[in-house]
Amino acid sequence: MLRKLMYWRKLSPSDQAAILALPHTVKALEAHNYIVREFDHPKFTSVILSGFAVRHKVVAGGQRQIVSIHMRGDMVDLQSSLLGFADHSVQMLTAGKTALINVEEINQLADERPEIARALWIDTLVDASIHREWTANVGRRDARTRIAHLLCEFALRMKVAGIAEQTDYELPMTQEQLADATGLTSVHVNRTLKGLQADGLIDRSTPRFVGIGDWKKLADVGDFNSSYLHLKDNEPALAD
Repeated sequence: MLRKLMYWRKLSPSDQAAILALPHTVKALEAHNYIVREFDHPKFTSVILSGFAVRHKVVAGGQRQIVSIHMRGDMVDLQSSLLGFADHSVQMLTAGKTALINVEEINQLADERPEIARALWIDTLVDASIHREWTANVGRRDARTRIAHLLCEFALRMKVAGIAEQTDYELPMTQEQLADATGLTSVHVNRTLKGLQADGLIDRSTPRFVGIGDWKKLADVGDFNSSYLHLKDNEPALAD
């Protein structure tokens, strides 16, 4: 959490110490465990310490739409805590750990320390920017472009988070979950992945492995521009 917030704002030593001093409880979760369910009234904000989580909505017909993915350092339900109830669910994609921080502690910290408040604000604004890109991805891109775009985003975000290499990583989602994130069927996802592999854009030596041989070419196919992630101009991951 501290690393993530300091990415957005320069925090003083006392601000850093205040974040690290936040009372919290570490909780281990299995894959598919819920962090928060839609319509819950969460009393805690969860910070991902390890593993991956997804936000999702379930429509009247029972179908699920995954609207974002979260990884180490992300605060996944700050907005639900501030709004009073959750308008969507947050669920673990893989096994992992979260740190639970009482929302009142977060509110007090933001009230007393304006630079931390600004960092939290920026973090939620970037979160919203990613949501807009995902909306555009599902609404206006074809299947091949949607999948390529998502593979590029995963690669870059995981590299920035320090948990994978940009051109070589383990995809944390099954084909069914990719379908829920892109508005496609799992059969269509499978066919699209095979097409990207046949064209030499990705390597899949195992079902979850993604190797990207030509990053710029895959980014071009995926209509991927990292500007919506609002990374720093000197971000090392952007140099590749």
